[in-house]
Amino acid sequence: MTAFMGRSPQVAARKLAPYRSRRQPDFANGAMASRAVRDRVGSHLDFRPSLGQETAMRHVSELGLFILIGAVLAVLGPYGTVEDPVLPRALFWLGTITAGGVVGILFDMVVQRRLKEPWLRMAVVSVVMTPVVTLIVLQAMNLLLGHDHAVMSPFTRQLLWQVFIVCLIVMGLRTLVQRKPEALVETRTVIAPPLPEAEARLRGRLSARRRTARLIALEADDHYVRVHTDAGIELLTLRFSDAVEELCSAHGYRVHRSWWVAADAIRSARWRRGSGELELEDGSLVPISRSGAPLLRAAGWL
Repeated sequence: MTAFMGRSPQVAARKLAPYRSRRQPDFANGAMASRAVRDRVGSHLDFRPSLGQETAMRHVSELGLFILIGAVLAVLGPYGTVEDPVLPRALFWLGTITAGGVVGILFDMVVQRRLKEPWLRMAVVSVVMTPVVTLIVLQAMNLLLGHDHAVMSPFTRQLLWQVFIVCLIVMGLRTLVQRKPEALVETRTVIAPPLPEAEARLRGRLSARRRTARLIALEADDHYVRVHTDAGIELLTLRFSDAVEELCSAHGYRVHRSWWVAADAIRSARWRRGSGELELEDGSLVPISRSGAPLLRAAGWL
């Protein structure tokens, strides 16, 4: 610090600049946040579930789905199980649906490397998992419901179709639940401000009061043109087609044989049963012809 003594404040400030804190403002207005606030806000902003957490959450939700399906089937008692006692029937359906669902997930993890389309993969997995799940169902029927069925028997072949239908339903519901919602894409028409030279010729015809006003629309009136601006309406002795030609580089649309509107002056548009109208920023209502509708439709107004 003694090396800076005797020098001007400007020189000393430049020498001390590297030693000063380089901390940036925490807010847009330049204010600094306390460390506690920064840590608290940062902890919320930086939180993102890891891949392992997402996988665990998905498996938990799938397990809940299997338990729900098993509980519904236990209440309904399909395939004649309604005649069995309540507790064994509930254990049977909850156990077989959950175990079968786990088997389906394992097969799906193998098949998804080759099949990316979810519904086709679901159908393939349902077919592949059916023999394994059939063995599980057969053992559960013998242990929980008191049946006595051999593995190699006509009953087992009949059971295969029943198990396949249940597997198809369970895996189909799993695929439906896992399906990601379609992304909604919101489109918006952004109108760039017109170039000064795009409206220069027409503005040169206006009076001094409206020459710099905002251009809203042109309206044909016999051999004249009504120029609508935010400073009022002015009548020009000019053919409508010539006026539109002078605005060929401006941002606007000829929506009717008698109307041209500036793009940034449109407030809303309505089209129904072959006809429509525009509402402009000044409250004017402009008709839309069939030939003008495609221009507005391409711009996103219809």
